[in-house]
Amino acid sequence: MMRKTYAEIDCDVLTNNIENIKENYNYDYYIGIVKANAYGHGDYIINSLIKGGINYLAASSLEECLNIRKRNKDIPILCLEKIDSEYLNICEKENITITITDMNYFNTIDLNKKIKAHIKIDSGMNRLGFKNKNEVKEVYEKLLDSKITLEGIYTHFGTSGIWDKHYDEAIDNFKEITSLIDLNKIPIVHLGRSLTLVTHPKIDFANGIRLGIIMYGFDQNMNEPTGLRKIKRDFYLKKHNISPITYKNNLKLKTALTLHSTVMSIKDVKKGEYVGYGAKYIAIEDIKIAIIPIGFADGILKNNENLTVRINNKEYKIIGEIGMDMISVKIDDTVKLNDDVIIYDDIKKRSKELGVSAYTLLISITNRVPRIYKEKGKITEIKY
Repeated sequence: MMRKTYAEIDCDVLTNNIENIKENYNYDYYIGIVKANAYGHGDYIINSLIKGGINYLAASSLEECLNIRKRNKDIPILCLEKIDSEYLNICEKENITITITDMNYFNTIDLNKKIKAHIKIDSGMNRLGFKNKNEVKEVYEKLLDSKITLEGIYTHFGTSGIWDKHYDEAIDNFKEITSLIDLNKIPIVHLGRSLTLVTHPKIDFANGIRLGIIMYGFDQNMNEPTGLRKIKRDFYLKKHNISPITYKNNLKLKTALTLHSTVMSIKDVKKGEYVGYGAKYIAIEDIKIAIIPIGFADGILKNNENLTVRINNKEYKIIGEIGMDMISVKIDDTVKLNDDVIIYDDIKKRSKELGVSAYTLLISITNRVPRIYKEKGKITEIKY
C-alpha cells in the first residue's frame, strides 16, 4: 500500500454475523448476496461468509460470478440476471447457476447443457420473471425432461411489507403463478431477503433465504410506533388486512468495514485565504489544515462537506469542496504528518449524516482503494 488510503475489513466479524443469523433463523439454504464487489467489501470475504454458514452465493452478472469463482471452486453461485445463451458453455464449465427469466429467453437455451437453473417469478415488481402460470408449467416440464438441473425457483419482493399490502400480495401472486407445478419437487425455494427475514414470519414453503445487507452488520431493527401513531398504524393494518411485522430482533451484528487515510501534508492558512476549488471556504481566522489523500474518486461522497474525520481519537471538520483525490481538514497542533485518519468506522452513523443509504455508501468505495483484511490476527492486502 503506497498511498495509505484503504478500507479495512474484519473477516471474523462477517463470519460471526452469519453464525448469529443462523442461530436465529432456520433455513436449509443461506444464499449470500455478494454483488457489487460484495457490497464494497471485496470478493476476498466470500470464504469468511462460507465459514460462517453461507452455502450458496449470488451475484448480478456473469462477470461478477466468475470473479467470485476465482476465490472458491466449489460453492454454488447463482447469477441473478439473465446470461446470454452464447455464454452458457462458460456456466457449464464454471458451475454457474443461471436464472431463467422469461419464455423468450428460455427458448434460446440449449436444453442439452449440463447446468443448473432457477426459475424467476415476477410476483409484482415487474422487473424480471414469469407472470404466466402456463408458461411456468411448460418450462418446468421441459426442464425436467432435459439435461438442465432445475434446482430452484424464486422471486424478489418489490417492497418490504412494512405497513404496505404489496408483500402479502406478492406471496399470493407467487403461489398462483406456481400453482400448476409441484414446488416440493424443486430443491430450493427462496423468496425473502434481509429485511423480510427479520420482519415477517418464515414462509412455510420456502427453504432458502437471500442475505444481503444483513450479512454486513445491519440488523434491520426498527422502533415500534407508540401512542397515537401506533393507534393509526394498527387501524391501517387492520383496514387493509396487512400481516403484522416484527420490529425488533435478537441479532447481535457488527459492521466489518472502516475507511482510513493519512495526513499527507499540513499547511498554515491565513485569515481571508481560501481552501479548495471554487474558493467556497474562506478562513475567518488563521488556521491549520491537513491534506488527506482521499476524494470522490475513492468513495468519499461529495456531500461529505462539513462532516468530520477522526485523528488520534478526536473529531476534525472537513472544509472546502471535496476533490477527486483529496480533502482538506481543519486541525490543531496535535495532528502530525502521517497520522492515521479514520474517515468513518460507523457506516450506520455516517450514512445517516449524509442522508444516503448504507448501500450507497458501501458501494461508493472504488476499486482504486486497497482492501486490508484481518482474519485471526493475519493481515492480507488486496490491491485492485
